[in-house]
Amino acid sequence: MRLSGRPIRRTLIPSTVLLTAVVMGWSASAFCAGWNQPLREKKHDAKRQVEALEEQWRQAQLVGDVAAMDKLLSDDYIGITMTGQVNTKTQQLDRMRMHKIALTKLDLGERQVKLIGSIAIVTSRAEVEGTNEGAPVKGTYRYTRVYQRLPNGAWKITSFEATRVPGPKNPADSGNTNRDAPLPKATASAPPPTGPS
Repeated sequence: MRLSGRPIRRTLIPSTVLLTAVVMGWSASAFCAGWNQPLREKKHDAKRQVEALEEQWRQAQLVGDVAAMDKLLSDDYIGITMTGQVNTKTQQLDRMRMHKIALTKLDLGERQVKLIGSIAIVTSRAEVEGTNEGAPVKGTYRYTRVYQRLPNGAWKITSFEATRVPGPKNPADSGNTNRDAPLPKATASAPPPTGPS
């Protein structure tokens, strides 16, 4: 394209469009915000997708739906329980298949989803009740679950780690509202609880 006999460089076109917008009375920030809108919408959509997957995982844990868990976990999944036990995808699915862990309550709160490229990092608080290897499990946990978006657009859980939130040291301490039951003592027949996974 020529203007006054000189070619317009392609690198000048965005600057020229922005300058035209300013001259016409539009603010530069409002004009540029329009360019960023699709990116913001994509991030919002991605967060909603991950939040929906978190709910699918929660439901699958409560009903022991191994098929749903299999779909959600990546083949290279690694999970670390609050006791430091490391589980692969196969081990995690086997734990559910053999009812080594059975949850009757899994209430989530304070969830946050952070997106970094094709990675979603979920942090949340979980109120958990159930059994692990026959021993009762009850308490509050904090967890981090990492999802990775595959080239086909599907999200898969690639990593997980849970940490128990300690209860009050003195039950009479009214300043601490965390009323977790104490951890059951480990015995030779029942390992310590592993918490949510």
